[in-house]
Amino acid sequence: MQLDSAPLCAADIAPELMRQFAFLSGGRGDNGSPIIVFPEFPTFGDITDREFHNVLTYLTSVPSLSSTDVGFILVIDRRQDRWAAVKGTLLRIAGSFPGNLELVLVLRPTTLLQRTLSDIFFKFNKDFKMKVPVIMLSSIAELHSYIDRTQLTEDLGGTQEYCHDKWISHRTAIEGFALMVKKTAQTLQSFGTELAETELPSEVQATTNLLSTHTDKKDQMKEDLLVALGQGSRLLESINEPVVRDPDHNMNQDELENMATVQRLLSQLDETERAFDEFWVRHQTKLEQCLQLRHFEHNYSEVRTQLEQVSEKLLTFSEVGISPAHADHIFAEHTAYEERVNELLDRAASLAQEGEDLVQKSHYAQDSIQLKCTEISTISEDVRAGLKARREQLLKAMKLHHALERASKWVDDGIYLLASQPVDKCLSHEGAELALQELEGYLNNAQQNQLSDPSTIWTEYEAVLNPQFKDQVEKVFQKQLSMQDMFDKRRVSLKKLATKQTRPVQPVAPRPEAFIKSPLSSPGQPSHSSTNTESTKHCRRRTRQRRVLSLAVTKEHNRHASLSEEEENLAVLRRHVMNELLETERAYVEELLCVLQGYASEMDNPAMLPLIPAPLQNKKEVLFGNMSEIYHFHKRTFLRELEQYTDCPELVGRCFLQRMTDLQIYEKYCHNKPRSESLWRQCSDCAFFQNQECQKKLEHKLGLDSYLLKPVQRITKYQLLLKEMLKYSKTCEGADDLQEALASILGILKAVNDSMHLIAITGYEGNLSELGKLLMQGSFSVWTEHKKGHAKVKDLARFKPMQRHLFLHEKALLFCKRREENGEGYEKAPSYSFKHSLSMSAVGITENAKGDNKKFEIWCKSREEVYIVQAPTADVKTTWVNEIRKVLTTQLEACREASQQRSAEPGFPPVCGAATLSPFKSGQRSFKKPEEKKAEPGSTDAMSSFSPKPTGTGWNKTSLSLDASEEHEGYSSAEDPLHSDTEDGASKKLCAGKYTVKADYEKAGAQELMVKNGETVELIKQEDDGQWLVRNLSTSKEGTMAVANLMSLIGKSKSCQSLTSSEGSGSGNLSTSSSCSETYTSFSDIKP
Repeated sequence: MQLDSAPLCAADIAPELMRQFAFLSGGRGDNGSPIIVFPEFPTFGDITDREFHNVLTYLTSVPSLSSTDVGFILVIDRRQDRWAAVKGTLLRIAGSFPGNLELVLVLRPTTLLQRTLSDIFFKFNKDFKMKVPVIMLSSIAELHSYIDRTQLTEDLGGTQEYCHDKWISHRTAIEGFALMVKKTAQTLQSFGTELAETELPSEVQATTNLLSTHTDKKDQMKEDLLVALGQGSRLLESINEPVVRDPDHNMNQDELENMATVQRLLSQLDETERAFDEFWVRHQTKLEQCLQLRHFEHNYSEVRTQLEQVSEKLLTFSEVGISPAHADHIFAEHTAYEERVNELLDRAASLAQEGEDLVQKSHYAQDSIQLKCTEISTISEDVRAGLKARREQLLKAMKLHHALERASKWVDDGIYLLASQPVDKCLSHEGAELALQELEGYLNNAQQNQLSDPSTIWTEYEAVLNPQFKDQVEKVFQKQLSMQDMFDKRRVSLKKLATKQTRPVQPVAPRPEAFIKSPLSSPGQPSHSSTNTESTKHCRRRTRQRRVLSLAVTKEHNRHASLSEEEENLAVLRRHVMNELLETERAYVEELLCVLQGYASEMDNPAMLPLIPAPLQNKKEVLFGNMSEIYHFHKRTFLRELEQYTDCPELVGRCFLQRMTDLQIYEKYCHNKPRSESLWRQCSDCAFFQNQECQKKLEHKLGLDSYLLKPVQRITKYQLLLKEMLKYSKTCEGADDLQEALASILGILKAVNDSMHLIAITGYEGNLSELGKLLMQGSFSVWTEHKKGHAKVKDLARFKPMQRHLFLHEKALLFCKRREENGEGYEKAPSYSFKHSLSMSAVGITENAKGDNKKFEIWCKSREEVYIVQAPTADVKTTWVNEIRKVLTTQLEACREASQQRSAEPGFPPVCGAATLSPFKSGQRSFKKPEEKKAEPGSTDAMSSFSPKPTGTGWNKTSLSLDASEEHEGYSSAEDPLHSDTEDGASKKLCAGKYTVKADYEKAGAQELMVKNGETVELIKQEDDGQWLVRNLSTSKEGTMAVANLMSLIGKSKSCQSLTSSEGSGSGNLSTSSSCSETYTSFSDIKP
């Protein structure tokens, strides 16, 4: 039997309920008792006690408590059964019915025998006697006398509609909905508890994260609530469906109770949602207030710290200047500083107002906020007072400085006036009167120029007078007193002359520049001619010095004015270039948009499809390339970034450098241009273009082909604009960036140009991408020579050169024949027929061929094949030779590294330095020493490529010959790069390795290295600034050295990394002197 304490659900016993051996029909007895019907069930005896108990327990739990308290009426239909079935049913009900019984009605078997048996055995069998009456009914009519027909189902002669499947479905849905409501309420309760117990964070970010997390959880809860409400509404509609379908339908009691249950659950959900919303509003408000408080506290901390720093800095301000100009400068600095502080004060005021707003909104921490607002306002007022006091101090200082300047100038002018009055004219009555009037007129301005009493100055300017300032005031005041004394004496003398006629004397008038100490000479005083002469010379010198100084100042002013005017002109030119760049960029973007919308989009227009020819259909990507990608880059990125440099055009190079990788999208467009041009030529006469519908709509005067050329023209235009900008910005900050941007743009143009030529090669059977990066390409005149035996003969006696277009890759050199094509535009571009190629791992180079400085040699197979190449100019030749040299040098370094790795493997001899080669061979072969080779006219010093190959169980070395004669002035790339051609400069002559120092060197800087003659040093690597990182192996110290210093110290020293070969007892040194300088070969084909 079911002994679990948890209530049963319809879903738990769905299989038992589906058997329908008992069900609630929904009917009620006269006193409201629920009716449980036991229909005819032939296999009733097969039902287990557990199943029987579970079903009856569940059915008795469905009606309301008020109905179950009255008791249940059982209707047992056994009309087609036997007495044994009736007896078994009654015994089971009597033994395990879980509820109260009001009445048991049994429809006994209808057959005569079974009816008779039922009557007999029912009277005498007491085993199934219950506490409630059990009534045996013979017919449906007797049943109707106990229960109204409207409360019985149709199979019992009633009128009540009943669907068992629908009843189970409703019960399952109602119980599921009730469980959902319960879980939702529990989840909301748990979440509310979590919110209530959450501690408020003390940081802004933590508060923000907490608010975001809680908001997300709340939104999820709301979604769950909405789901539950939706499910309940749909269930209510399902229960109410019969009434909606038939308004006259009367629901039975069970259906009414189901509807009431669902409505009650929906009401609970509504109340739960409302309570949760109210709680969430309070919690959200608290979190938002907490976040506002944390922001306020953070800003308060920053503003207060800054205000305190300002206050401390104001206390340190005491300088008042030593001159008017200095005082003006200090005042200007203070004004600028005051403006910055005022911004801080404005922020503090805004913060205080923000705090007041929080207090007005009843913030939970209003006391703390109010206190901080008061503090910030107090500190702000103190800072304002300090700024005001400092400003007043500086204004007073400026006023006093200017007063001292006026007084000093007034005194100097007065002294000059005294010195400039001619004595001979003052001896006459009229002259004395005139001079006296000049003095009186000058003294009339004394009130506004001279200093007042010192005690007044000390009192008025006490706050700004420091000892130095006081001393300055006293000096000016003493100078003023001296000048007044001189004026008084001169006035007395002039007044005497004006009132008394003296006897004639021969006056000697002093020069105006002289400083006249006494206005008149006493007649009885002896003359001091030597003193006057020295004074006159001194005055003349001072006059000349003043004039020279004035002239110098004038020239310096004019020079600065000229420089300023030139800089302004350059700035105007830079702005013009920048305006042109921006205007053309905007126009370019608009043109691309017009092409994409007016042509490309129209190709996807179904209405235009009949006008598009077959070759053009589905070829939009071929015709327009990646123009859309170019447009979006310029519209969304490049144009906006260029506009940011409007006010500083000299820095626009940085924008190009930052977007140089993005600008490489033009390479893809240019690669596709020949295909686009060919497609355009093929379809330009079609109706889609011929009718010019698109061109008319766009109001374009030019055809589509002109606009397809715009991207090519634009990428070329950039380098012209950058050149112009660089020309006007050579002394500006961004000149280096402009130079680098220009070089990068030119690099893109070169890469585009090279790739356009590369794709025009025909007849090459391999994959060009496997040859590595294309380094150079160009047209040359080429002669070929082949060594046959020991003599050199020209191939087919060819004296006339072949015209070949050479493509230099990292791994191969291609010889092609240029063929001009007929056509227009890109169809007229040349094509190249492949002739032959040379692997860069098997070539050598002789940089100077006799007879022409534009020729150089490329050879292979120990000079069995020689190609004499003549460049158009010597510069082109130098560029190609340098590039080939770089390729061979790179291969040499790779060879050395591979040799080092192989030397560590079993079966290989030890390696000397970084590139010692000692391959095994089947027979010994000795090498001549350098001295022997030098003495032998036919000796050679250039090494061709070699590749030892395995033979049997050992290694057999092929040719390692020296067969380039001295007349070619060549050497192989096996030699140390230190002795390479001087064309690359000193820095390219050095390579990492060990060298012997030939002279002492004392370090000039803290980072440099000190070395002595005879010591061994190791060159580690070259830094970005060009200097080398060097280690002194004798002292184990490291430092940096300039290239020039290294060349002077080790220029004649041989690197310990020279290629050597030791086999058995014999050894051969393959390094050469620096005189052998111009032939390279590659060793990258050495294989183990």
